[in-house]
Amino acid sequence: MKLIILFAILGIGSSIFAHDNHYENVNLREWTYAKTQNTKRIKASFLSYNENTKIVNIENRHNHVYSIPLLDFSEKDQLYIIKRYDDIKAINQKIEETHIPIVVKPSFDLNSFFIFLFFILLSIIAFYKLDRQKFRYALPIFIIGISISLFSFMKKLLPPPAKDYTEIDKSFIPFKPNVMTRADANYVYVESVGIPTEHEMMIGITGWQQQFPIPQCYNGSNAWSIPLNPTMATTPIPVNASHFSRGAIALAANGIPIFNPYTNTGVDAYVDGQLDNFGGHCGRADDYHYHAAPLSLFSTLINKTTETVPFAYALDGFAIYGSKEPDGSAMTNLDINHGHVGADGNYHYHATNTLPYMIGNMVGKVTEDATNQIIPQAQATPIRPAGSPLNGAKITHCLPNSTKNGYTLSYTLNNQNYSVEYNWTTAGFFTFNNISPTGTTIQTYNTKKSICKMGTTTSSVSNLIKTENLIHLYPNPSRDILYLSVNPSVSTRQVTAISIYNFEGKMIFYSDEYRPSIELKKFARGNYILKAKINEIHIVKNIIIE
Repeated sequence: MKLIILFAILGIGSSIFAHDNHYENVNLREWTYAKTQNTKRIKASFLSYNENTKIVNIENRHNHVYSIPLLDFSEKDQLYIIKRYDDIKAINQKIEETHIPIVVKPSFDLNSFFIFLFFILLSIIAFYKLDRQKFRYALPIFIIGISISLFSFMKKLLPPPAKDYTEIDKSFIPFKPNVMTRADANYVYVESVGIPTEHEMMIGITGWQQQFPIPQCYNGSNAWSIPLNPTMATTPIPVNASHFSRGAIALAANGIPIFNPYTNTGVDAYVDGQLDNFGGHCGRADDYHYHAAPLSLFSTLINKTTETVPFAYALDGFAIYGSKEPDGSAMTNLDINHGHVGADGNYHYHATNTLPYMIGNMVGKVTEDATNQIIPQAQATPIRPAGSPLNGAKITHCLPNSTKNGYTLSYTLNNQNYSVEYNWTTAGFFTFNNISPTGTTIQTYNTKKSICKMGTTTSSVSNLIKTENLIHLYPNPSRDILYLSVNPSVSTRQVTAISIYNFEGKMIFYSDEYRPSIELKKFARGNYILKAKINEIHIVKNIIIE
């Protein structure tokens, strides 16, 4: 009997203390190939090559894909194709040899199940072998053992607890109302118009595809989807020219998507001069997005002391941090996936200034469709045909117009100055004035692209263009009093709301009219967000209280 009880206790111990081990727009190449007896030339980008069928897929700027036998290409093109194919294969082979293995927890825990059966068997044996007096004393032990084993077994069958939506929302709070968030049991949905208000766009681009930033309706059923309860993949998928070459792989906290750092020809978009000073550019749908880590977000709206908040989330659901760990300590060594498991037991990525910038391999479970993009994800809507490369051009300015419904994009080409003044109406009528040293040409597109709705708030895209110069705060950082002044172009009577939020999202100050100063002594030291509403324009600024 003592041996039976000893084995029972050991069984309980193994159940209690055992634990599972938890882990896009480039200069197009001109191809020469034979079709019947004629020689054809086409500008397109390399998509893929099938070594078995000897078929090459290339894509032109109108997104038309050509499937051509390898031997129909010129000798020069054949050599290029084989080299590209070998390079991609070598990258994938290297990742397959060095990726960190992931142990997937079984959905059915046989260990707990057999322990549960063991106690049932002991109870039956004891009932028949012991007399009533002894069984009365042994019964509580069996009941406790069965209860613990049953609880452990049933817990293994339950889905993991839902991740707290408010934790993810902390990253987006400083950028509201330019972004809006909501959630269900499976995803956090992020709505935006795809125009950053924290920094300028397009300046510095030398590999320009003649695309312009316009608003996108990432809202409603077309919102960005971030898994609320991410799970580790058995084998991480590499982020390279073969995988995730279309669409986004992550979403920045300001509602701007982040794409694969490689273009569809396998080159680093940043090194190739295709990105602006903040790591972004526009795609074929005139959609602005990043290709490199937008670390500038930390030095603009999110202050350095909040580097413990993720500045982006990968579309597999895992957070992306900067140079700090979630606990505020310095970033520790990264694995081949460009991340690691943190002190809290959760996996996360880190962003750096060198390749792969954010994600080496997608460690979370994702679905990649036939076009090599993660689904579900929001889609950009083009308003005109895609542009083509303008070799030698360099973008110098991209400034919002005075009515806040368009931009003037300036560039230099062959030591001459050019610009494109473009704007839109709320009904979706777009006008492009192309100004050159020899005159102006006008292009119009009637898309019927209407105002975008984000959550329960209807926001005109003109309200979301960079407008921070309408209000000034000083001194900042401040200790006792924060002074406010408005731009001479507006009246103080046009200020209809001023509010201050802490980084937990709690409002700690509100006024429904202009205040020339705000008393800060009653607030704790730290970083806060001030939001001002001027003529339906929402302005967000970061303030520091010392």
